[in-house]
Amino acid sequence: MRVLFLNYEYPPLGGGAANATAYLLSEYSKAGNIVVDLVTSSPDEQQVIEVLGEDVQIHKLNIGKKGNLHHQSQLDLLRYSYKAYAYADGLLQANDYDVVHAFFGVPCGALAMRLSKKYRIPYIVSLRGSDVPGYSERFAFLYNFLRPLIVRVWKRAFQVISNSQGLKDLALLSAPEQAIGIIPNGVDTERFRPGQAGEEWIITAGATRLTQRKGLHLIIEALPKLLTYNPKVVFEIMGDGASEEMLRAKALALGVAESVRFLGRIPASETVGFYQRAKVFVLPSANEGMSNALLEALACGLPAVVTDTGGSSELVREKVNGLVIERTVGAIEESLMYLLAHEEERARMGRESRVCAEAKSWTAVAEAYQEVYQEATRR
Repeated sequence: MRVLFLNYEYPPLGGGAANATAYLLSEYSKAGNIVVDLVTSSPDEQQVIEVLGEDVQIHKLNIGKKGNLHHQSQLDLLRYSYKAYAYADGLLQANDYDVVHAFFGVPCGALAMRLSKKYRIPYIVSLRGSDVPGYSERFAFLYNFLRPLIVRVWKRAFQVISNSQGLKDLALLSAPEQAIGIIPNGVDTERFRPGQAGEEWIITAGATRLTQRKGLHLIIEALPKLLTYNPKVVFEIMGDGASEEMLRAKALALGVAESVRFLGRIPASETVGFYQRAKVFVLPSANEGMSNALLEALACGLPAVVTDTGGSSELVREKVNGLVIERTVGAIEESLMYLLAHEEERARMGRESRVCAEAKSWTAVAEAYQEVYQEATRR
């Protein structure tokens, strides 16, 4: 089985979809029955090929990337689309592939659709979030123009796969008749595991992009009340992004700057320690697919406070391993005050989170995708 994989982001570029790709390729590199070529973007102006094991190659194209590794500008995506199509076309001329797997319906799914027509090869599309109309405020205007293309990409794919029921439901608003499967994200429970938290009562949102959609400003707005109850409350922020300046200004204006730590972008290999030192995971997001940060937090034994969106509410059961709240400052204050006042309950929820995470693995995710590849080849 040989697969051509398209994703414009791969670590250190990007966020959850990049990390999911990395975990999948790691599993494929150990499988022994699948060969994969990933066409992605270089984080700098170098064009390189990296190798995982004997069967996985990562082709990093120079798209002139500069600056924020979390954020891909529209120009970045256009450059990737142009270069990736030509490069993938060359790979298809040189090798016999069984299927093309595109992460994101645009731009990667659109590239896969063109390549599929030219080479008569099936393609599948994995929905990741921002490629689904209505998901991201950042692309609100563009969705008006891209929706017809996105729906056409889905319709012509051998299979469209969402990583959560919530994201599938959002996609169906644009294409009610579209068949969409679900393969959720996994988590590395060997690497992400409970640790020993210190005396500080640390809140974490995990490794994340700093965007308005994530709702981190709401956590900062809740801090004044939380600090009156426990002055050891600290909000640690892992990541960078467009909202950082606004978040810093808000913390300063509210007088809680000393209780908000901007850690910057933490290498993926080092994030686990920041989860382990925390007391609770909070993600008041406006929209999610299935958050890798949430899965990592659960694996580290943290209770989770999340909004009822995407895969978040599918992973967090009310008062079992966390709390599902409305996206308001008041709701965050109330939920965290409850956990501050009920330490045994917080610890019990954390243990349940670990149990939830142990039921998910990237090995299972990789096997599920390989079944889809095999079905596409048979048909």
